[in-house]
Amino acid sequence: SESRSAILLEPFVHQVGGHMSMMTYDEHTVCKPLVSQELSFYESLPLAMRQFTPQYKGIISVHLKKDSLGNLTLLASPRLQTESCGRLDTTISDSSVTIWHKCKWAASAGTEHALVKWSHAQLTKTFKDSCPGKMLLRTDLQYRTDSLLDDANGNQPERKSYNPWGLHCHRQHLNRMSSKHNENKLHQFLLLENVVSKYNYPCILDLKMGTRQHGDDASEEKKARHIKKCEQSTSASLGVRICGMQVYQADTGHFLCKDKYYGRKLSPEGFKQTLRQFLCNGNHLRTDLLEPIILRLKALLSVIRKQSSYRFYSSSLLIIYDGQEPKESSAPLDNHLHFPKTNCSQSHSRVDVRMIDFAHTTFQGSKSSSSPHDGPDHGYIFGLENLIKILQNISEGK
Repeated sequence: SESRSAILLEPFVHQVGGHMSMMTYDEHTVCKPLVSQELSFYESLPLAMRQFTPQYKGIISVHLKKDSLGNLTLLASPRLQTESCGRLDTTISDSSVTIWHKCKWAASAGTEHALVKWSHAQLTKTFKDSCPGKMLLRTDLQYRTDSLLDDANGNQPERKSYNPWGLHCHRQHLNRMSSKHNENKLHQFLLLENVVSKYNYPCILDLKMGTRQHGDDASEEKKARHIKKCEQSTSASLGVRICGMQVYQADTGHFLCKDKYYGRKLSPEGFKQTLRQFLCNGNHLRTDLLEPIILRLKALLSVIRKQSSYRFYSSSLLIIYDGQEPKESSAPLDNHLHFPKTNCSQSHSRVDVRMIDFAHTTFQGSKSSSSPHDGPDHGYIFGLENLIKILQNISEGK
C-alpha cells in the first residue's frame, strides 16, 4: 500500500452549489477540505440521521503540486487515515478504476473569470473507462466552458450544458491554496459517499435550509452579511432558498443549470416555479416523483423534530432523481439493480433526499458549542414544512 501512486483528484462534475470545491476520489466517493466542526458532526451523527446524510468514509492527506509550466493539481495519498474507510476499494490507484484525466491549471492564465478548458472527448472517454456499463458523462451531453458572469443587465442566462459550477469552485480553491501554502504542506480532506453515483443523469436541487445561515462563531460583519442575504431571499419568508440546480432535459439532451445567484433573486412565487421546473424534463412534469419525494421529506422532518440542540446553520438539502425515466416494461428486479437502495420500497428508490455541508452545524457536546441551543432547529423545520407544502400543491395541480 505504501508503494501505490498518489491519486489525482478532479473536480466533482455534479457539484451544483456551495463555495468549497468538491473533488472526486473514486466513482463512489467524493472528498472536500476538512473542517473540524463538520468532522465532529459526522463522528457523532445520530443513528436516525444516517439515512439522510452521506456516509462518512474517513480522512485523507492531500497536497498541491505545481509543474514547471505552473499547472496546479491536487494529489491524495492513497493510504487511508482512518479505520472507517475499510469499504473503499483497495485497488483505487489502478488505472482501470480511476477516472482521472489530468486537469491542468495555468496559474498565470489570462482573465480572473477564465474557466479551465476541459477536452469533452477526453473527459467523456475517461468517465466511460472508469465506470464500465455506467457512463456518468454521455457523449450526447454537450459541455461548454461558459462564463459564469452575469450579462450587462445583471441577469444570468439559462445554461443548457454541463454544470460548470464545480469547475468554478475548483479554480477558486486551487488559487487560494496556491497563494497561501507551499507544495509540501499536507491538507486534510474528508472522504464522503458520492450520493449521485447510482444515477445515470443525476438531476440535483441544492436547497439552503433554515431562516438563519450564520454560525455561532460568525463575526459581526459575517453575521450582518448572512442576515441580509436571508432577508432579501426566500430564506426569510419560506425558510429555504435555491442554491443550485441541474435538470436533465430529455428533449435537448442537455442539463439546464441554475446557480446560487439565480436562487437568491427568486420571490416565493419564483421559488415555486423553479421547483416545478426542477421536476420538468423538457417534455412533461415528472409527477411520478412527487409522492416519493414528499414521503422522504416527511420522514426527514420527523427525524429533525426529535434532534434536540442541533442547529444546521448554512447546511444544504439535496433532492436527487434520475433524469432517465424508468421503462414501464422493466421488471422490478431490473429496476432494483438499476437504482439500488436499501430499506426503501421499489417505487421510492428513484429519488433521494440528503443533508450536506455541516461546517457550521452545532449541537450539545460539539467543541464549537459553548452555549448549546435547546430543542429542535425550528428554522430548518419551517423550511421543510414549506417545501413539503409547495410540492403537495404541485402534486394537486395548484
